Amino acid sequence: MSPSTLTTPRGPGRVIRLALTALLVVWFALPFLPLVLWSFADGWSYPSPLPTDWGFEGVEDAVGFGLLPGFGRSVLLGLVVAAIATPLGALAARALTFGAVPFPRTVSALLLAPIALPPFAAVLGVNVLLLRAYIPPVVGVVVVLVVMALPYTAFVMRAAYGAYDLSYEEEARLLGAGSAQVLRRVHLPMIAPALARAAFLAFLVAWSDYIVTVIVGGGELVTLPLIVAGAAAGLGNDAAVAVMSLGAVIPPVLLLVAVLALRGPGRSPSGRLSPAAPPSPASLSPTSGASA
Repeated sequence: MSPSTLTTPRGPGRVIRLALTALLVVWFALPFLPLVLWSFADGWSYPSPLPTDWGFEGVEDAVGFGLLPGFGRSVLLGLVVAAIATPLGALAARALTFGAVPFPRTVSALLLAPIALPPFAAVLGVNVLLLRAYIPPVVGVVVVLVVMALPYTAFVMRAAYGAYDLSYEEEARLLGAGSAQVLRRVHLPMIAPALARAAFLAFLVAWSDYIVTVIVGGGELVTLPLIVAGAAAGLGNDAAVAVMSLGAVIPPVLLLVAVLALRGPGRSPSGRLSPAAPPSPASLSPTSGASA
């Protein structure tokens, strides 16, 4: 719902709102200021408040530690996990929301169990099963991370389906739309923002993982968190660690901005989700799919 002129803050309210926004931006950005300084500090000795020697040795060292390949592997791992966990979470959430699953409370508890279990203990137990099943370590990492991401994607999608109005699908079928057209023209546009949020959370689960990649991956999958941890364990690598840490922050921030910028569907007076532009009967005719 777009803000009306009656609800738009004015005068002191607008100033307070801008001040709070600026405070939140500073609160978010302040922890990264030391990382930025360290990234370009070739020398920084106590008690100087700023680096005493500026340069790009940290960037060169970070590249030498394998920043770029590790960055690429982390991005690929996050995308694969998000691509698998998001539709699975959506299917589970839709089935649970609309009563297509027997014993929904038990299924919901099982679905959310990975959040309640200690990750280290759970991964050690699962790793034994994966080894005995001769599953490749990289595949095992993806499988375990998908299971860990499912509670988040299912939770987000269940909230979306709780406000989902099935009457739009029924109306589209009455107008002659097939299942594929209903999915493409009605269902997916209505839940697209929720899908983006779920994919973002699944990506974060894989992007920031360390334990699963170390234990299940067995050293065959060296992602950015492993490289950062390895460099941080050494002495004199502060600048390189700062560069790699900043590199680890960039993708989640960009994705977060993209998700927030994604326009959601409108809501009906009852609070249900409704498409921003309802499909016309002509667009839902059986022959429109071929011409679209």
